[in-house]
Amino acid sequence: MPALSPRDARLQLARDGGLLPQAGRIAVFRPTAQDWLAPLDAARLHLITGFRPDHDALSARGYDCATTPEGRYAAALVCLPRARAAARDLIAQAVGCSDGPVLIDGQKTDGIDALLRECRALAGEGRAEVGAPLVKGHGRLFSLNAAPDALASWRAGRTEVAPGFVTLPGVFSADGIDPGSAALAAALPERLPPRMADLGAGWGWLSAQVLARAGVEHLDLVEAEAAALDCARANIADPRARFHWADATGFAPEAPLDGVVMNPPFHSARAADPALGTAFIAAAARMLRPQGVLWMVANRHLPYAPVLERHFREIAELPCPASAYRLTRAAGPRRTPAPSPATGRVPIRRRRRG
Repeated sequence: MPALSPRDARLQLARDGGLLPQAGRIAVFRPTAQDWLAPLDAARLHLITGFRPDHDALSARGYDCATTPEGRYAAALVCLPRARAAARDLIAQAVGCSDGPVLIDGQKTDGIDALLRECRALAGEGRAEVGAPLVKGHGRLFSLNAAPDALASWRAGRTEVAPGFVTLPGVFSADGIDPGSAALAAALPERLPPRMADLGAGWGWLSAQVLARAGVEHLDLVEAEAAALDCARANIADPRARFHWADATGFAPEAPLDGVVMNPPFHSARAADPALGTAFIAAAARMLRPQGVLWMVANRHLPYAPVLERHFREIAELPCPASAYRLTRAAGPRRTPAPSPATGRVPIRRRRRG
């Protein structure tokens, strides 16, 4: 276990200050794989996250994990996400299922100060009690006590952002159709091969455009965020669609695919992380048949060209009306990736267990 993170340091202060009850389950909303929660009793924790990589990493450490709350809790901890509406929704959920205090923790860059002001406004209206914040590591932790329905107005519901398509706060492109996905959809051929997948399918708009093309007999929608995938299920009723709550970088289709579309994520935190897109490209190459095709959109500044060349034999850039994006058609996945230009080494493929 690494040294105490800023969150763990604040949780240690909260524990030592008696902010948590001595017994009973504690719900932890939206922890990440980087959260060790070392100051808390692991046996009492019920971790609630719908992001598959975090869920799997935390489960592997022995934590009891779920995607939604289950029953009542003696207390709750909300690990603040950046999206304000999603943060308010988590706090409202925590208040609704906790018989004790709700601890709210986040960095300043997560908007913790704004949430503290909002909670203090509730206290001023007599709807809640707010404890003095604990400050450590450029973040804050404070306690909130309120009646179960006091924050009902903070709950987030699905909203229709395009005809027939709903989303939720906190999912990718929650305000409408992503411009990159729209550009990719416009560039797809009128006929697509039979077995397709959409890696990082989100709430399903791009998948719906794939299903509208001739030739498609099967489409795997692979999405790591459970809430986004639930929206996709609501948005797509086509029997050819199969929905998978999975990390696309490790997903294994039932049979090799003829085609893949994707608009891969490129943020793991606030900073751009091209390694995510790199992993998506490698995964697509692994899933495709020898003559399979990848259609991909990415921000133009991201360094994916050499990665595509390592994993595919035929690379073609497609015309794109939006200068911020690059559209790529890549065909002929390499079973053994070409050597990396940076290292001259061929990546080692590890055999999957089981």
